[in-house]
Amino acid sequence: MAAPEDALLGPADVRSLAAALGLRPTKQRGQNFVIDANTVRRIVRAAGVGPDDTVLEVGPGLGSLTLALLAAAGHVTAVEIDDTLAAALPATVAARLPERSGRFSLVHADALRVTELPGPPPDALVANLPYNVAVPVLLHLLAAFPGIRRGLVMVQSEVADRLAAPPGSKVYGVPSVKAAWYAEARRAGAIGRTVFWPAPNVDSGLVALTRREPPTTTATREEVFAVVDAAFAQRRKTLRSALASWAGGPAAAEAACAAAGVSPQARGEALSVHDFARLAEHRCAAGERPG
Repeated sequence: MAAPEDALLGPADVRSLAAALGLRPTKQRGQNFVIDANTVRRIVRAAGVGPDDTVLEVGPGLGSLTLALLAAAGHVTAVEIDDTLAAALPATVAARLPERSGRFSLVHADALRVTELPGPPPDALVANLPYNVAVPVLLHLLAAFPGIRRGLVMVQSEVADRLAAPPGSKVYGVPSVKAAWYAEARRAGAIGRTVFWPAPNVDSGLVALTRREPPTTTATREEVFAVVDAAFAQRRKTLRSALASWAGGPAAAEAACAAAGVSPQARGEALSVHDFARLAEHRCAAGERPG
């Protein structure tokens, strides 16, 4: 169902709640609260959330997106690190959507450390991720909760471009490859600055995620990610040079590339996640693998 108009938070509601809590948004935690009801409705629609979904939300803040999600989903679990916000959100939900409050769970914790959640396991991730930790939080949640089949996250526009970038793109890098291990990512829209309070200094973007199976490989995820980190640590260098420390020397890096069917003269931005997986299988430094 759609959220009743008076259930959602507008600019005056957000400022009133913040004032009542004595809250001053902090840059340290990337606190920029959505104040536009049309924006949260748009996010819920784009995420395709329905009554059969259990949604995981990170950084719910004062509850702008939470309320819109709760009106549409079967259950919403929100993870909030801030003491004041975590304490206040259940009361906001109960006051504005009392008939749905039994379908809401609040976890007061750091999303980077959460490995278990109360209630049904989530099948969707929908969140306005704090800009300063967006990528590590996203990767952690995709790893920790394999039941998440799809997601829609709002992140800094530049980060959205990186997450959705294909091999060969100028902005293709570590976030692009690591996200591709778990899911297909695509840009799903832009969000302006004026829908937030306080308004950030950057634009935001939506990224849609669809879970897929990781590459078929004998290497572990950690081993593949170690190659990715090495390749992009010196992204202007060829793989023969960039992977030297990882492989045990330039010759070993070249041998690993040859065995993986990858040109040692290529650079990391030319490789897909499947290429990196093959490289991890063929590391040639004394028969060892990266830990």
